[in-house]
Amino acid sequence: MYSRETLVLLRHLLESGQPKAAIARELGISRRLVYHLIKTGQVDREFSLAEPRQRRQGPGKLAPFVPLIEERLTAFPALSATRLLAECRAAGYAGGYSQLTALVRQMRPREAPEPLVRFETEPGVQAQFDFAEFRFPWGKRYAVLVVLGYSRLLYVEWVARQTAWTVMQALERAFAFFGGVPQEVLFDQLKAVIVEDHRGTGGRLLENAEFARFAAHWGFRIRACQPYRAQTKGKVERPVRYLRDNFVYGREFLGDGDLAAQTLPWLDTVANVRVHGTTREQPVVRFQRDEQATLQPLAPRPYRSLVLEPTPPVRSTTVVATCQ
Repeated sequence: MYSRETLVLLRHLLESGQPKAAIARELGISRRLVYHLIKTGQVDREFSLAEPRQRRQGPGKLAPFVPLIEERLTAFPALSATRLLAECRAAGYAGGYSQLTALVRQMRPREAPEPLVRFETEPGVQAQFDFAEFRFPWGKRYAVLVVLGYSRLLYVEWVARQTAWTVMQALERAFAFFGGVPQEVLFDQLKAVIVEDHRGTGGRLLENAEFARFAAHWGFRIRACQPYRAQTKGKVERPVRYLRDNFVYGREFLGDGDLAAQTLPWLDTVANVRVHGTTREQPVVRFQRDEQATLQPLAPRPYRSLVLEPTPPVRSTTVVATCQ
């Protein structure tokens, strides 16, 4: 049996429309217990028993202290209910804690969540790059995802390591897949591309010198998300979940060769022909109509590094497996 105050507060939070996960965190109990208390009717039963107590206490008992609470919360929105109780009692309040807590939760100013602004790019301007880690029975592999920001046309391939060389090779194959090069490519804080980022302190972005030469060879600008602001790379973050749920999960692969062999047909027949949730168009249609002609031409030859060693190809396997 849980205390009357816990159940009364639970009922109040439910009526205020807060998510059950947030309520569980607020009360310090599990989300499963929240569902159990609702399902078994304990919330309604205890709350109905609580009402006579509140009526006996007098509905107007807190009324004289509402201006004080309002003034304190206006000046200090995060002031705790315990602190407010002490101040109200010092001013003469003789009521209970739960009644004051319920009132404070109604009166406390709530900060509006920071709006998530969706930045749309013009055709041919930007591609976004990301790695996603997957574990197969024969080893850990990384999916390389490159998505064009305007059309959402997606390219995917698989590598064994996250190195500057694999990033360069994957981008070259992505450009060939698109048939052109966007004006810029957006990365997360990827060490193979970004050495240091001092923009938060008024400094500048320091790029990997070899990768900067690669970008100049292909004619695109390097862009990087601000530290801890990876949501600005959302056009490629969402395809990571889509790749995991729609392609990898529950599908059988014979090894690296089969994994690669199944990926391109999936891009052509599923990922790039589905109606995209944001644009409400098929990526391939949007690409062919608006974006393909705006891409920069491909470089006449692949980039040749004088520093980096080519990454050895991953060894194929013959293990039949399903990735979870």
